[in-house]
Amino acid sequence: MCYQASAELPSGYKEAVFTGIVEALGRVGAFEGANLAIVPLNPLGDDPIRIGESVAVNGCCLTVVAAGNELRFNVSPETVTRTTLGSFEPGTAINLERAMRADGRFGGHLVQGHVDGTGSIVSVTPEEGATVFRFRVPDSGAKYLIDKGSIAVDGVSLTVVEPEGSEFNTWIIPHTLANTNLGSRRAGDAVNVEYDVMAKYAERLLGS
Repeated sequence: MCYQASAELPSGYKEAVFTGIVEALGRVGAFEGANLAIVPLNPLGDDPIRIGESVAVNGCCLTVVAAGNELRFNVSPETVTRTTLGSFEPGTAINLERAMRADGRFGGHLVQGHVDGTGSIVSVTPEEGATVFRFRVPDSGAKYLIDKGSIAVDGVSLTVVEPEGSEFNTWIIPHTLANTNLGSRRAGDAVNVEYDVMAKYAERLLGS
């Protein structure tokens, strides 16, 4: 679970489920010890963020411990080890998405905010009407790369195109480039990766 039960949790929030549709960009304000402060650059919904609810920070589900002009989170050593959060510096551009409400829409795909590992950007190639990103994931994740399947990269729901081994392409439209941190990412940058949970469930069921 990404949060503990709290009386302050807004009604409609039950489990931390996301869709990979980034709601706002943010910037790291400070990251001292286990305390991470994020400054949202755009509104995160119409209702106020409450202490105890979950927010996906570059695809990593974190619990809000203080809300205001800044959002504050406690980050465990496990999270720092398994994600790119350990590389955060003041000013780092961050993708933010609040947990989906029970009456919300699935605009992307089912995302849990449980990062499976870190990958990297191999190349960024401008094309007419889009930008082609090529990503590399750990070899253990290659089996989850299905052509036209789903994957979350830094919390962004993307479509896998032309997977080859542990690499694949995605075509990013200008809107996504402008409204996520992908617009500032370059070849060699590390990213958080979450594979399609449906594929992981199918693997487990077939394996047993």
